[in-house]
Amino acid sequence: MAEVALRGVGKVYPDGTRAVTDLDLGIADGEFLVLVGPSGCGKTTALRMLAGLEEISEGEIAIGDRVVNRVPSRDRDVAMVFQSYALYPHLSVRDNIGFGLSLRKVPKAEIRRQVDHAAQILGLTDYLDKKPRNLSGGQRQRVAMGRAIVRQPQAFLMDEPLSNLDAKLRVQMRAEIARIQRDLGVTTVYVTHDQTEAMTLGDRVAVMKKGVLQQVAPPQELYDRPANLFVAGFIGSPAMNLLQGSLSDGASPARLTVGGQTLELPASVFDARPALRGFLGKDVVVGIRPEDMEDSRLVPADAAGGPAGGTLTSTAELVEAMGSDVLVHFTVQAAQVVTEDTRELARDAGTDVLGKLEGPHTDLVARFSPRTTVKAGDPVTVHVDTGRLHFFDIESGAAIWGEDAGSSREDEE
Repeated sequence: MAEVALRGVGKVYPDGTRAVTDLDLGIADGEFLVLVGPSGCGKTTALRMLAGLEEISEGEIAIGDRVVNRVPSRDRDVAMVFQSYALYPHLSVRDNIGFGLSLRKVPKAEIRRQVDHAAQILGLTDYLDKKPRNLSGGQRQRVAMGRAIVRQPQAFLMDEPLSNLDAKLRVQMRAEIARIQRDLGVTTVYVTHDQTEAMTLGDRVAVMKKGVLQQVAPPQELYDRPANLFVAGFIGSPAMNLLQGSLSDGASPARLTVGGQTLELPASVFDARPALRGFLGKDVVVGIRPEDMEDSRLVPADAAGGPAGGTLTSTAELVEAMGSDVLVHFTVQAAQVVTEDTRELARDAGTDVLGKLEGPHTDLVARFSPRTTVKAGDPVTVHVDTGRLHFFDIESGAAIWGEDAGSSREDEE
């Protein structure tokens, strides 16, 4: 096991295309770090540079106490697990797992011992004599992981290893990977496009956009304190609702106007975000998580005992019953947020229609309790927990917190 550090790492291809810019990232010994972002954001390139499969153009990569910029991939003492299983179809599971050890001329008795140990960890003991064609997708992926485990590397590097599995199997394998990494305690860097995977697996999650690191933090911190509009919109499912609003100047309590409707803001909002006082009388970007909205008829009438907030009125345009909750889609007459960040989010979601709608018009999604009786086409009054609103500078996209909060980069230890 070892610490891994990328210091000012960049990648520029011969045609001038820049894939990664000034990447500073430290991964602690035994840590599980997830790199996440849209397709083309540079996360796989960063992993391949760490593995030695891509040359770096700038900066320095260290594994343990050794700088490996010019060390060949085979000598970096890392094991990589790809999205393709890359198993030899003519070899048994045992021989696939032990193949790398055989190439290194490890004694057969030691190979058997290490393969048996890896198979026990992975639940593959009963399949050691089978061929890959007789295994399920999840079992094949575990064989690929077994091949990495027996190498006893300083670090595991995983490039979207679950992307070929169906949804149910992905959930099962996520739990397996988390358990195995915890048991082995091996430093792990995991690349995925799936932010649910990132949030459930990582000790910390690093969000990238267009080759630039946006924020790195524990999953819950990313969710609760996104550094900017891009991180806010990328982390969370359904995504955070983003719309333009304006803060009242001098009113007490302070008020937020969105699309002609007004929400009162509790003092706690300004206590948590001192810098927000500097935006009174100005337009801001407002972020509302779907779970911070509810059918107003289900919110306690006693304001003192219920959540802080106000209401938005609209019409339910689409209602999706999910079992444990109900997703209600509705529209407010507030201006859309059209920035580089939101366009990137829209492209990633395959819905790049920002700025093409006539007039102020923003679609929102609320996560209601399953006890709601709202149907598509019904008028709906949506309670908004204003104590949990997020605010962003409309020009820079940076989150509005305090003097030292809301920066787009986190200092690494």
